[in-house]
Amino acid sequence: MPDKNHLRNLRIPTKDNPLRILVSACLLGVTCGVDGDHYGEYQSVLKLLAYNNVKFFQFCPEEFVFGTPREMCDIHGGNGLDVLEGRAKVITSSGIDWTNEMIRASEKMLEIAKANEIELAIMMDTSAACGNHVIYDGNRYAENKKYQIGMGVCGAQLHKAGYKIISWREYECLEILYSKLDANHLINKLAKDFDQHEWYLEYFKHKNVSNDNLEF
Repeated sequence: MPDKNHLRNLRIPTKDNPLRILVSACLLGVTCGVDGDHYGEYQSVLKLLAYNNVKFFQFCPEEFVFGTPREMCDIHGGNGLDVLEGRAKVITSSGIDWTNEMIRASEKMLEIAKANEIELAIMMDTSAACGNHVIYDGNRYAENKKYQIGMGVCGAQLHKAGYKIISWREYECLEILYSKLDANHLINKLAKDFDQHEWYLEYFKHKNVSNDNLEF
């Protein structure tokens, strides 16, 4: 789950020493989606562009290895950590095995994080690459599509290396982040992270998953 204490303990950034954030490029409006478009506007992330004490390092791992446009892909047989450890595969909607290329993309993302001394990552959830909370369990186009708790391949690679990750819909976490960047920001106490929303709690309740012990 998102580490709120990590966010609360982040240093106070300045214009001269901004907070260094690695972000999925699509969240900033880059047209790197599978169809050559972007996936919409993510105001929770775009809001950060207004601050002069944050520096973004944007990267789309799927575009890096597969180009744009491209097929959609999902993880089959496990989550991103399972892919890294050889227990699961990344398969496109037409059945092509993209496992090795996705691992290479995750290694590049980790390289960028290390080279730029990243302090936080904000990533696109449900993605086979950047997912950090919930991803699809197999083909998302299946008639009975399923979700699973877990990270995508790149999320898992960063997590293994000790980097903290939130998604664009961890609204409570983002409120904490806004307050770090702006001392005058009043935290919205009604904001919820994704794991607190009704859909999440209802869906995973039937999967016999305790929200108290979900780990990646």
